[in-house]
Amino acid sequence: MSWLDDVKWGDQGLVPAIAQEISSGDVLMLAYMNRDALMQTAASGEAVYWSRSRQRLWRKGEESGHIQKVHELRLDCDNDVVLLKVTQMGHDPGIACHTGRHACFFKLYQDGAWKTVDPVLKDPAKIYVSSQ
Repeated sequence: MSWLDDVKWGDQGLVPAIAQEISSGDVLMLAYMNRDALMQTAASGEAVYWSRSRQRLWRKGEESGHIQKVHELRLDCDNDVVLLKVTQMGHDPGIACHTGRHACFFKLYQDGAWKTVDPVLKDPAKIYVSSQ
């Protein structure tokens, strides 16, 4: 039995994967992994996810250069969520979100509405120049 068999894969063969910055503890993003993504992540030490929109493996930073160096892979108590403890590379502070922000969780529920509370660190148009 492979260590990958310990993971409870969802109906589509995916498991949620949370990227957490190892130095600050900030939750950077949530993505999904299939078996190949998790295997490649463990082998390479860099985060690889399954892109549901592109329907293919997606190496974090392949377009932006904002690679996630993986220090630890953890599995939750129910075996159905993976936690990656990472260093977010490519910018200081690291940019994990495609909006040019440090993390994808930049909206705060306050007074009955979602408010943007974290700044854009780099204009996405300047990050994704090669893909436009």
